Amino acid sequence: MADRDLESESGTRPCVVIRSGEAYRGEQGLTYLRGLTGETAGATAICMTVLVLPPGVRARTHLHRGIETAAYVIDGRAEMFFGPRLEHHVDVAAGDYVYIPANVAHLVLNRSGAPTTALVAHTAASDQEGIVLLPELDSLVP
Repeated sequence: MADRDLESESGTRPCVVIRSGEAYRGEQGLTYLRGLTGETAGATAICMTVLVLPPGVRARTHLHRGIETAAYVIDGRAEMFFGPRLEHHVDVAAGDYVYIPANVAHLVLNRSGAPTTALVAHTAASDQEGIVLLPELDSLVP
């Protein structure tokens, strides 16, 4: 389970420290580093992982059913298209925070030519929970 348990003040559930772990590929086609999840920490309503976006990488269009997403860009630059037809666009860079409401279609890509790293949190025990792929929208972004 956790790398190190620290007894909580109430004594009912321990606090835990999770060491960043091995890389894995998410259903949406992006690479994450194992982090704080229900599986690693016993969390029930939050998870936090590190997202690694190499140059040229592109997510599959998706949404998180009933789950909010927040990200902090640690380094690099990326783009995100979002909305029912991916009609909205934002550029993000190191130091930016991004909020994605539940049930909002989005596509993340890195056309910057350099790696991008972000810390990503979801209001679920797993970052893969509630993912709905939307392949019919992928072709809307060249």
